[in-house]
Amino acid sequence: MIECAFHRLHHQLPSRLVEIMKHIAKRLLLAVLLSATALTTVSVAHAGYVTNVSYQAAEELYNELELAGKLDYDVFEEAVNAFVSLDGKNKPYLTIIDYSKPSSDKRFFVIDMENREVLFNTYVAHGKNSGAAYSTEFSNIQDSKQTSLGVFITSTTYDGSNGYSLRLDGLSPGINDNARNRYIVVHGADYAEESFLKSNGQLGRSWGCPAVPNSIARSVIDTIKDGSVIYAHG
Repeated sequence: MIECAFHRLHHQLPSRLVEIMKHIAKRLLLAVLLSATALTTVSVAHAGYVTNVSYQAAEELYNELELAGKLDYDVFEEAVNAFVSLDGKNKPYLTIIDYSKPSSDKRFFVIDMENREVLFNTYVAHGKNSGAAYSTEFSNIQDSKQTSLGVFITSTTYDGSNGYSLRLDGLSPGINDNARNRYIVVHGADYAEESFLKSNGQLGRSWGCPAVPNSIARSVIDTIKDGSVIYAHG
């Protein structure tokens, strides 16, 4: 959608300027999509738990989880916004992926919003055509081999070519709603292990999937499968 809107500008403006404008436009569109469904306070009751989260309490939770220096507060607040605004979630877990950080950072967080604790903070790889150490290009297009941003809800698991994997449904129109068709899933990978990072200076890259270390992939997947929220920022 945005790619089409900027296609003709490549013939009129420097390519670097066009890429910057595309990036800004994508960020603005994502902000509009999130704010369109935002609520000030939401109480959600599912599967025996009740989660009450107010935006006013986001900073308090951020401090309680000791996320300073690990996850930018603005990204955390955006993710909480998405979590409390989303109907249909079945679990109190919020996964935050901050693709604005390099792959050498532990930029994958799983937070238990009910018990107010960080369950996982680990590495995650991005798509091979999104960038090298940093991901700078994102896509919703089939075969782009780029990472998608936005809000996802987790679905069922299966055993595939990448081993035990978790299906994702993208909920941000035009941003990630082609995730199922693109086979964007959470899976494990040796190239997402810390040992690979130490040997290569950065993680390896996927074909667009958020790939986590093989050593903990099953535990992560079994925790967040079947209806939890993922927010991917970039």
